[in-house]
Amino acid sequence: MRRFLRENSLGLTFFGLFLVVLVGQAFAGHAQFNQEQVAEGLEPISIGRYVTSASFGVDVSENWQSEYLQFFLYIFLTVWLVQKGSPESKPLLDAGRESDKDQKVGEHAGPDAPKWAQAPGFRRAVFSNSLGLVMGGIFLASWLAQSIAGVAAFNEQQLSKLEDTVSWGRYLGEPDFWNRTLQNWQSELLAVASMAVLSIYLRQRGSPESKPVGSAHTATGVEG
Repeated sequence: MRRFLRENSLGLTFFGLFLVVLVGQAFAGHAQFNQEQVAEGLEPISIGRYVTSASFGVDVSENWQSEYLQFFLYIFLTVWLVQKGSPESKPLLDAGRESDKDQKVGEHAGPDAPKWAQAPGFRRAVFSNSLGLVMGGIFLASWLAQSIAGVAAFNEQQLSKLEDTVSWGRYLGEPDFWNRTLQNWQSELLAVASMAVLSIYLRQRGSPESKPVGSAHTATGVEG
């Protein structure tokens, strides 16, 4: 068990932190929701009802979709785009999909390679793009969930103000949907750009996200 925890400590730590923060968001969101309920002369609701509500669902899903959009774009764009001096970039001359030999697929695959890396045709093509495809799929699923929860939460607000509700299709053109979406996208894209550029000049000793401390600022695709 100790070995398992050590060898999987990064993933387990982040999943644990995720659960802690999600629970914290649920309680904080519940408190804020009930404050608004009381201010409007309505009855507060239980924590159980809140975490199954559209209000909580849209708050969670709008953050998930932006995170997975960030990963999806980063995975695919870094195939072709480079950033001189950044450890987040591949070496400048390696832009593109690279050769089968470089990628160790097909006849160049080792004995311990995944079976689909050795397989010909469709299976290899799918496996060769599986990380980006899954990230893109989760992004689209999360964005769809945001739109569904968002229209439900939006219509609850409309009804509370005695105004007309809107359909899901019409909600996709509402400022509420795009405000929720774009405020998350811009922050994620800024974070990626900052990481790519700041890591050219700054270091974090021992981190694989940083170049070795003594590496030149112009060293590209070098990780610590």
